[in-house]
Amino acid sequence: MSISVSVGEPGAVEITCGDGVALRGHIWPHARGEKAGTVIVNPATGVLARYYHRYAAFLAGHGFDVLTYDYRGIGASRPASLRDCGYRWRDWGERDFEAVLHLAMRLDPGAPVMVVGHSIGGFLPGLAESAPGIARMLTVGAQYAWWRDYVAGRRLRLFLKWHVAMPALTALCGYFPGRRLGWLEDLPAGVANEWSFRRARMELSHPETERGDVLRRLAAVSAPILAVGVTDDQLGTPEAIGRALGYYAGSNATQVLLSPEDFDRQEIGHFGLFHSRHAPDFWLDTLLWLGDGINPWPGKVIG
Repeated sequence: MSISVSVGEPGAVEITCGDGVALRGHIWPHARGEKAGTVIVNPATGVLARYYHRYAAFLAGHGFDVLTYDYRGIGASRPASLRDCGYRWRDWGERDFEAVLHLAMRLDPGAPVMVVGHSIGGFLPGLAESAPGIARMLTVGAQYAWWRDYVAGRRLRLFLKWHVAMPALTALCGYFPGRRLGWLEDLPAGVANEWSFRRARMELSHPETERGDVLRRLAAVSAPILAVGVTDDQLGTPEAIGRALGYYAGSNATQVLLSPEDFDRQEIGHFGLFHSRHAPDFWLDTLLWLGDGINPWPGKVIG
């Protein structure tokens, strides 16, 4: 592991996972005042870590040290060739997040470690063996892509895109060429196929001999979870988020459903809350949860 950081400025970090794969990201030191804790930002599938950099800088400006990183096979952590690299979705939790979590805990052993997870990034923390060390989690549109949970009016189109076209193109190319299609970033075949062929029960993507251990790790997480959904999110529907939360049996989870109208917007979708236009509202609200464990949207609780 190599780290280069200046106070108040983001620094490059290279993190070596347990299997030797190197991840690259940034550490954003808190800019002023007393440190409020450390936040790890987990991206959505096929989304570069740099998409979250402005949010990371915002959190650093409000007293948090922040870790951003690209999963193996993505962005700065992409190997020379994606073909035959063998990377899987599950590796992002079991290996990548595990390594990043260890780094966060070592940076300041006395500080609480929080996680902000977008889409799959809000589900995969429970796959890490060290996840019981997380103090709090904020998830946005967190789910694991069971197609029947997609929004009803767009379900067929989304099924054809992600569960028919994606595996066909992956088989043809040896990886998923998402960037050329404008469908997020390129993905390793193992990641794309785990998404495409996901069943209602997440653990069925794992070998039968590993399923009990997967469920044990997820249930061992005790961190409170605030799970945010948005009414116009076609992927992270309330049903999808609730299904994912069901695996976190040891957590006190609160599910809230926000709408574009709450922020005087016409649309937000699956990605919008991490756009800098939401710095004065959603980003500011998240400080209450990350810093003090206070749900800023008590009137939006569902379930």
